Amino acid sequence: MRLAALSLVLTACASAAPATKPAPADAASKRPNILFIFSDDHSTAAISAYGSRINRTPNIDRLAREGMVFDRMLVTNSICAPSRAVILTGKHSAANGVRDNGDLFDGGQENVAKLLQRAGYATAMIGKWHLKTDPTGFDHWEVLPGQGQYYRPDFVTAEGEHRREGYVTDVTTDLAIEWLDSGRDEDKPFFLMCQHKAPHRSWLPGPDHLNDYDGVTIPEPATLFDDYATRTDAARMQEMEIDRHMWTYYDLQVPPLDPDAKLDGPDQWAAGSLDRMTAEQRAAFDAAFADENAAFREAGLEGRELVSWKYQRYIKNYLRCVAGVDDSVGRLLDYLDANGLAENTIVIYSSDQGFFLGEHGWYDKRWMYEPSLRMPFIVRWLGVTQPGSRSAALAQNVDFAPTFLEAAGAEASPEMQGRSLAPLLRGETPADWRDEAYYEYFEVGIHAVQPHRGVRTDRYKLIHVHPLDQWELYDLETDPDELHNRYDDEELADVQADLKARLERLRAQYGESVEGDR
Repeated sequence: MRLAALSLVLTACASAAPATKPAPADAASKRPNILFIFSDDHSTAAISAYGSRINRTPNIDRLAREGMVFDRMLVTNSICAPSRAVILTGKHSAANGVRDNGDLFDGGQENVAKLLQRAGYATAMIGKWHLKTDPTGFDHWEVLPGQGQYYRPDFVTAEGEHRREGYVTDVTTDLAIEWLDSGRDEDKPFFLMCQHKAPHRSWLPGPDHLNDYDGVTIPEPATLFDDYATRTDAARMQEMEIDRHMWTYYDLQVPPLDPDAKLDGPDQWAAGSLDRMTAEQRAAFDAAFADENAAFREAGLEGRELVSWKYQRYIKNYLRCVAGVDDSVGRLLDYLDANGLAENTIVIYSSDQGFFLGEHGWYDKRWMYEPSLRMPFIVRWLGVTQPGSRSAALAQNVDFAPTFLEAAGAEASPEMQGRSLAPLLRGETPADWRDEAYYEYFEVGIHAVQPHRGVRTDRYKLIHVHPLDQWELYDLETDPDELHNRYDDEELADVQADLKARLERLRAQYGESVEGDR
């Protein structure tokens, strides 16, 4: 590993797209290029192509109009590093070795980039990596160390660590376009993973979107004040409530009035992120929140009014970060158009998992509940995928690697546990397509979310919180918000028995052994 070597400060980074170039040579256009645009913690509830009530994402929506939206794309393990490892390897967490954010990714195992590289593709990974070891299988990589920073971010390459000026979403896009324009072998098709930090916590908006949603009241989710009445004890034990667990400075951008005040928890980290800004960036950032912060302090809010205020501050900053990601999608699509690459480039937009935007009173992810389980997946494959189409098939991020490989005409590794989505993208649903999806969350301690596993079918979901030996069962057709636990309900006795049998079979196929429970 070399993810912390030397510190080299770069004082400038080109932000404009390079000049238009001629269309690529025939040699590079025989097989499709693959551009994978990936964000962090982007809920489908904040994408207008998925019916968002709270924002608009015009560039991501363009992909949806020109391609296919997957309405039931489900993550196998709703947390950053495990999801990325699943996508690279086409294997569930127990098989690829990354069960939680503390695990090191074994770069020696087979991955989709290596297979595409051997199949003759130019490969690159730019942006958030979050797997602790150096990327393997990429001709070029430049990645954020750990979670990365929003302003003036550091990046790591094989040569060491350096700093880039600007805002991380813009810089990541600049670097992706730079590689497309002058860093790749143009005699080969390309596979580019452009992976953003945004909209990950602590939701620091970029300069272009600091004042988005000023004067606007974002609708609150219906379950913001959920009481978890029918859920397992785990739902009440968590530490991810907007009400009780958001930090005033780190999460909500309300600094202490006394600059020498002693800070606790994540609030201690807030100044470090803000101090990275240039004087101009910091002045604009502080000005964007100053009046609202003053009014908040004076109001002395309590109870539900305080929760509602926190929700508004949180959701607006989250959506401001999303707007920057949507801008990036637009810039990349414009580059493909201007350089004769659009017709032969498969473009995918996705995120590592879903995210709670106040549903059940929560932020963060981890749970098998729908806002966290469901992830965006939109694919434009011109000439193959019907524009404006949607798929309701049960699909998972373990399917990404086999899909990329089939599209490229390359063989998937026999170790891969996913299945290519290419037939669905061609408008064909195989008769034997999966009718169940397996989920397992392993991490202990963070946000006090208990490890749990479960199975989801088209209509039903069974969750086992195994450290507590407690169960939840939901009928998603009649209870889409998952408020009414139906476990041990006589009306669903046959469904419950069937789901338990499915869960044990899938657990044996994908999950931990009994000895490995943790």
